[in-house]
Amino acid sequence: MEARLGSETDLAGFREEARVLLGQQVPPEAVHWQTAQAQNSNRFADPAMPGDSRPRDVPKAASAIVPASFLRLCEVVVLHHNPERFALLYRLLWRLVHEPGLRNDPVDADMLHAHQMAQAVRRDLHKMKALLRFRSIDDGQVPPLQTAWFDPAHHIVEAVAPWFVKRMPQARWAILTPDRSVECDGRRLHFGPGLPRTCAPASDASDDAWLAGYRSVLTTQREPAPQDEATGTPSS
Repeated sequence: MEARLGSETDLAGFREEARVLLGQQVPPEAVHWQTAQAQNSNRFADPAMPGDSRPRDVPKAASAIVPASFLRLCEVVVLHHNPERFALLYRLLWRLVHEPGLRNDPVDADMLHAHQMAQAVRRDLHKMKALLRFRSIDDGQVPPLQTAWFDPAHHIVEAVAPWFVKRMPQARWAILTPDRSVECDGRRLHFGPGLPRTCAPASDASDDAWLAGYRSVLTTQREPAPQDEATGTPSS
């Protein structure tokens, strides 16, 4: 059975798909998780695709017993680059429902793997916050546009963007990465596709080169943030 998600970080879609699968008692080994490219779809897109006839009205009792700590773990692990992350999380969810003792097992291999993935994501978030440096370029507007290039190891751009909003209130800025790009117009966040590494401007490139990279992904192709207000980022 195929479970289709709207983007690489579609937590809402994962939770809905998992709820349906649990309600139908579909075991983890019978599910193939597939994600759409983040730049081609909103991360809160409806995971139900045309032709998907699976019933959505299923019992919620099974998922109700899942500990809140696991739900918080999911929020971070979905940002990992490992393509098997959703399969791992659903396998853990299935086991938590059918093996209640799992939550008290500190050395379970699946749970350890998930926590290691979460720790890697948190390190990547911290690295981006600490090392990213903006460059001011003249794009004909006031204030000048602050631009930066970064190559994160995981899918963290949407999660970390609100932190930069708080750090730079009222500023205009853009962050370009290979998989996802984001800009703040001083009020709202907008997302766009990634800028390939081969097209990334050098740190000493001209303003025109930086503007060309920015405009190629965040002018005609940008999309608004799913919510007007920035949300928090996973703790690091």
